[in-house]
Amino acid sequence: MLKQKRQLFEYMFMATDLVVVSVAWLVAYWLRFETALVPVEKGVPELIHYVSMLIFIWIIWAFVFRRMGLYRPMRGVRRTRELWVLINANALGILLLIAITYLFREKSVQYSRLVFVYFWGIATMLTVLQRTALRFLLRELRRKGYNLRYMLVVGAGKVAADVVSRVRLHQELGIQLMGCLSKDSDERRGPGGVPIVGKYDDIGLFLGRTDIDQIVVALPLEDQQLLPDIMEQLKDSLVDIKIIPDIYQFASIGGAIEEFEGLPVISLQECPLDGINLFTKRVLDLAVSSVLLLLFSPLMLAITALIKLTSRGPVLFKQERVSFDGTPFRIIKFRTMYTDAEAQGPGWTKPGDDRITPLGRLLRSTSLDELPQLFNVLRGDMSIVGPRPERPVYIREFRRHIPRYMLRHKVPAGMTGWAQVHGWRGDTSIDKRIEYDLYYIENWSLLLDVKILFLTLFRGFRNRNAY
Repeated sequence: MLKQKRQLFEYMFMATDLVVVSVAWLVAYWLRFETALVPVEKGVPELIHYVSMLIFIWIIWAFVFRRMGLYRPMRGVRRTRELWVLINANALGILLLIAITYLFREKSVQYSRLVFVYFWGIATMLTVLQRTALRFLLRELRRKGYNLRYMLVVGAGKVAADVVSRVRLHQELGIQLMGCLSKDSDERRGPGGVPIVGKYDDIGLFLGRTDIDQIVVALPLEDQQLLPDIMEQLKDSLVDIKIIPDIYQFASIGGAIEEFEGLPVISLQECPLDGINLFTKRVLDLAVSSVLLLLFSPLMLAITALIKLTSRGPVLFKQERVSFDGTPFRIIKFRTMYTDAEAQGPGWTKPGDDRITPLGRLLRSTSLDELPQLFNVLRGDMSIVGPRPERPVYIREFRRHIPRYMLRHKVPAGMTGWAQVHGWRGDTSIDKRIEYDLYYIENWSLLLDVKILFLTLFRGFRNRNAY
């Protein structure tokens, strides 16, 4: 029954996808040859030549969308994830289509490159809109009790409780909880008030029921030795079986399941900034730091002159800090203290600290002392956005007392960050700063970086906690 439902929805999604890309291809032809957007110099080709390409488009898009998992059930998948896959799938599809047209092109037919550009943009936009509309329709149907799937949870501990809470939180997934199986048959109610409908040994009684679509094995850590017996009972089952091991409590950031030569590997700690993500962040850093250096260069020259006129010593202050993967670097700032400020050793600044020059107090309160760090960003020592870098002497202390402190070094240090735009800077709670830093790492995206940059413009420069 469940397999038939899956196939029905797969055919429905595939049919609508192919209709949408067909419309996009014909609209692209119309925009290129039937409008005056770009003059046509080599004559208008017959429509039939472009219509004949639809068979290749259907084959390519059906193949690519299936290979990229766009026809798999996505009840628990974030919509942003599906849309990102859609964008990539359309890009791959257009590349394959261009290759096909060059391979099978006729001398009498030259396919317009501009048509491919139009088609790529329109197909991407329409498939995103179409998928969004279909998902919205399905969510509304599930909220009203249609297209439901019924789930049985094997386990009644903390992991099972988390499964129950998430299922209830997302009613749009259309999952109905049938109950939990427990090790102790004397229990009546499981996590979240879900009824205990039997013991682990009773799984076989539920396998023949047509109203069970999915079994989730969510055993607590102390019951893991029972997993082989439970899986033995499920070996001939036709329902969906999912296992949630009680180890995600040890996951810190970027927990995920990977594959190594056919073996599933559970990643407990992985940085989201890798590959193309790290590259795009670096491109943003180079662009933003270059523009800001041009804009602020007159101000930086003025500050340089004021520092030379108001106190003895160098204009710039360099200090060892720690950035990406624990790599040390020399941070550059405008000097705000007298030259012998740390003669007695490093220490936090305090209200009325007499080590700070009068000009330095103004620079600190407005964050203008940090402008030279734009050169650090250009060199690749740090990023525009990220956790603020700390000195090694403080890191050694913090890592002993603050759980997960070192995870903030899984991304490049930044001039501004999620903690800073929320007021956690200067002499404020280290724990709160770490909490916000870890949120940034776990939820990193280029859009979040841009958001932090805009927030910095409105509330990130003024530092009430700088002394």
